Amino acid sequence: MMMMIVMNSTPTSYFILSAYIDIGLLKYVVFVFLLCFYILSMFSNLLLIVVICMNRSLHEPMYLFLCSLFVNELYGATALFPLLLTQVLSDVHILPRPLCFLQLYCLHTYGSIEYVLLGVLSYDRYLAICCPLQYNSRMTASTISRLVAAAYSWGTITCIIMICLSSSLKLCGNVIQKVYCDNYSVVRLACSETNIINIYGLIITFFNILFPLVLILFSYIKILLICLSGCKQSRKKVYSTCMPHLVSLINYSFGVSFEIVQSRFNMTTMPITFRIFMSLYWLTIQLLLNPLMYGFYLSKIRLILQNLPLPRL
Repeated sequence: MMMMIVMNSTPTSYFILSAYIDIGLLKYVVFVFLLCFYILSMFSNLLLIVVICMNRSLHEPMYLFLCSLFVNELYGATALFPLLLTQVLSDVHILPRPLCFLQLYCLHTYGSIEYVLLGVLSYDRYLAICCPLQYNSRMTASTISRLVAAAYSWGTITCIIMICLSSSLKLCGNVIQKVYCDNYSVVRLACSETNIINIYGLIITFFNILFPLVLILFSYIKILLICLSGCKQSRKKVYSTCMPHLVSLINYSFGVSFEIVQSRFNMTTMPITFRIFMSLYWLTIQLLLNPLMYGFYLSKIRLILQNLPLPRL
């Protein structure tokens, strides 16, 4: 079946996702694997949200921030997997324009909120370890609410502006070289002036990374100094509470960094399968890594999970 590609500035009613490759019957294996991954990530995040909400002993700042993080993982999984699973089984990889813009909005808000929440968690660990006597007075219920609201509001507002700018562009093509819709891929199709949205994108990317990064570096430098001057027992306690966050932070930063580089520079010399995998890495691994790391490493959550009437894995 031949498909015409839009090459003028007439309104584009659909986009073609050209990164999908023909793998024959293996697509059913890929579908089952992705479906299992989706179900497992949804279940694990939902389980920890319920555990935190239902146990008063976990109604502490760190666990409430984690609950917000797990909610964001559910949001990100829902933005990616339903459309991805549909496209894997489809022979024609097209998305209607409204659905494409909805997906890119959801994925970008997920990414922005994720990094801000990781920065907030770093600050929470800094206060708990470096200022334990002031922790309860600083991390009040209203402070927690404001920090979580700020993280979600920042991601939502910045991405609404981005969508308004992107949707107003005149496009001279409709082929996106990805397995999902993202903003930069749409902007590259524009035949109208893109200076404003490019500058806006660079500024937002800079601030999305800079503010959390400054908070993270400040927090962990202070924590490291405390560890170096503390006893072995205190270092062990710091390790048990900070290790899940550090693993999550490094993993997410690596995935996002590669995605930014891949979007901005020509990576066609690399194998297509590797580029597809890495473009999905920052959106998928985090969904399962966070609940597994925090579920295993944080003793309070682990003890509660062990007492649940669930099969032992």
